[in-house]
Amino acid sequence: MLNFDEQRFLAIQSGAVAHAGALRRTIGACLDAGAQNLFFLGCGGAGILMQPAAQLLQNASTFPVFLSLPAELVVTGSRHLGPSSVVVIPSLSGTTQESVDALDFAQRQGAVVVALTGHAGTPLADRADHSFVNFAEDDTSCESFYLQSLLVALAVMDHRGEIDDYASVVSELERLPAMLLEAKRAFEPEAGALARSIAARPFHIFTGAGSCWPQAFYYAMCILEEMQWIRTRPVHASDFFHGTLELVEPEVSVVVLKGEDATRPLADRVAAFVPTVSEHLTVLDSARLELPGISPRVRALISPILLATVLERVSAHLEVLRDHPLTTRRYYKRVAY
Repeated sequence: MLNFDEQRFLAIQSGAVAHAGALRRTIGACLDAGAQNLFFLGCGGAGILMQPAAQLLQNASTFPVFLSLPAELVVTGSRHLGPSSVVVIPSLSGTTQESVDALDFAQRQGAVVVALTGHAGTPLADRADHSFVNFAEDDTSCESFYLQSLLVALAVMDHRGEIDDYASVVSELERLPAMLLEAKRAFEPEAGALARSIAARPFHIFTGAGSCWPQAFYYAMCILEEMQWIRTRPVHASDFFHGTLELVEPEVSVVVLKGEDATRPLADRVAAFVPTVSEHLTVLDSARLELPGISPRVRALISPILLATVLERVSAHLEVLRDHPLTTRRYYKRVAY
């Protein structure tokens, strides 16, 4: 596969799943010690990747969960953040300034901080109360963070007796890395075609619903905008018909990400409308990907992971087609990260 190290990918995703036991013990200890709520605090893409786990807890648990922007929380505060809070902070580099500030702020409020980083020996990894390091890089961090945050949510629900299949779900997740690799291989020809389609047009609308909306948001903002300087409009499928539909024109590209949870009809509605205006509709459906032995229950939980793993192949082709490496930035050095 183009610009891809298969063994590195397997090692990183297997490393993420390998944190399951330690995350379960850590979260359990926090709850036993009296934790009353959980905050996911991540900057930019890392924060977006926490959304499916936060949504799972909001929909399937009575444990209070907050998904906040670190920079905003530091300046506004929250009456919910305090000694009874568990704060999960993801950062690939472990050095993101807003995340380090959020760590300091949360600890001053008495909260317990759990850091998920891609590098040891960094401010977040060293100063968190509990540190989980799983080496990753930009092209592999998506799945890693999705998996680790999902494991956090499952640990909360398992400890509280809100699910009875924790062991079987984790068992299936342990088999996932190899299946993701096979999904990438199968998608490779389609990835090149989609990359050519994206490169050929100046404006794209990305949409999705449920746990797949964060992946639409992430890919549009963090990959196409930040890493490729391509204009995009990420919009939740629930909001598509409340404004964004007026931007659909014959030459406008619309990419719909479909998962396998209860929100599929929201994505279907967008996919049904777009062809009445534009010929440039792309639907990426996680249900098309073969995962032998993975239950419908787990497939619904991992839909954003599946879409992330095939979209990475699109990115690999896109940077070659446009002669624009994903690491190229214009303004990165001007901003204090």
